[in-house]
Amino acid sequence: MYYYIKGRLAKKSDNSVVIDNGGIGYRIYTSANSLSGAGEAGSEIKMYTHLNVREDVFDLYGFITEEERDMFLNLLSVSGVGPKAALAVLSAAAPAKLALAVITGDAKTITKAQGVGPKMAQRIILELKDKLKNEDLDILPDDSPETDTKDSGASADAVSALVVLGYSAADASRAVSEAGTSENTEEIIKRALVQLMK
Repeated sequence: MYYYIKGRLAKKSDNSVVIDNGGIGYRIYTSANSLSGAGEAGSEIKMYTHLNVREDVFDLYGFITEEERDMFLNLLSVSGVGPKAALAVLSAAAPAKLALAVITGDAKTITKAQGVGPKMAQRIILELKDKLKNEDLDILPDDSPETDTKDSGASADAVSALVVLGYSAADASRAVSEAGTSENTEEIIKRALVQLMK
């Protein structure tokens, strides 16, 4: 319904902000990350929003970046994950870090969120892993050699994770290629990051 709301930051609390737009105060629930980037009361603010309708309750959730809002929506698509749990996860891990945790199967990072146990973390990984790996990109170029080995699968996962972290697909593919083969995705990512930082 509302793609974003822009206005004056009227108030901040522990888990929400109030944006004054045209004399109307919109209370928007948000993550700790967006809250810290929201600025001070009186400043201009723009938040990308999602209207959550539950019976007769209408709650607005908003984020400083579209990336975080989109990750919030991804989390809501997971069975058993509601808005509060999704906010807790995003408060514990920024979108890129969360995407990396999902792609590499790092449940420990996800369980750092308040109220999120191992079972929910595994469900998030199970339901979002393929979606995040394929989102908004074709990971490998068409002329990339294809094999059915575990090494190639780990390399593809590593490229996906690096692209999620902000590197171009070309740079990520080059760095992973230079990092050498391994069945361990996290090991490839570590080596590739060393190559990218040279």
